[in-house]
Amino acid sequence: MPKEYRINQRIRVPEVLVIDDLGEQLGTLSIADAIQLARDKGLDLVEVAPAAQPPVCRLLDYGKFRYIQNKKEKEGRKNQKVNLLREVRFRPGIGGHDLEAKTRMVRKLLGEGSKVKLTVMFRGREITHQSLGVELLRKAAETFKEEAKLEKAPSMEGRRLSIVIAPLGQKSKGDNEREVETVTNA
Repeated sequence: MPKEYRINQRIRVPEVLVIDDLGEQLGTLSIADAIQLARDKGLDLVEVAPAAQPPVCRLLDYGKFRYIQNKKEKEGRKNQKVNLLREVRFRPGIGGHDLEAKTRMVRKLLGEGSKVKLTVMFRGREITHQSLGVELLRKAAETFKEEAKLEKAPSMEGRRLSIVIAPLGQKSKGDNEREVETVTNA
């Protein structure tokens, strides 16, 4: 949300430090003189630093100033990258075709620049065969070795075994040297 500036008659201090439209400091003027100077130049008097002693005001076209501020803010929002962590879940006994479909989905998510959490969910007695889950994650990590790097090693969280992979273009928080092959030592 853009910051609201006090302009012209809304400035309620007796004296202000005035900076003209070219950036030259004109010195301390009474508010009436500063507003008159702004009117003579066809500009607005805008209070840019109300906390300063005396407050700092600039002579500028307020409409143009607001337009530029909004444009900068919009540009800043556009350049912000939302780093999402997406999750793809597997079961230890997943079928070959289902695994291919999940693999395509993971490739798509990596292509969008998202980190992907690959999770193997164990139900019932499946938890006794954690080696199946580790093998499945190792296979998946091998599949994405060209497009992604391992960001979080395999870890058990309750009945879920998971790893996090990130697209190769991204910096990892931890050790940058970790490779996808380290999935085997879970």
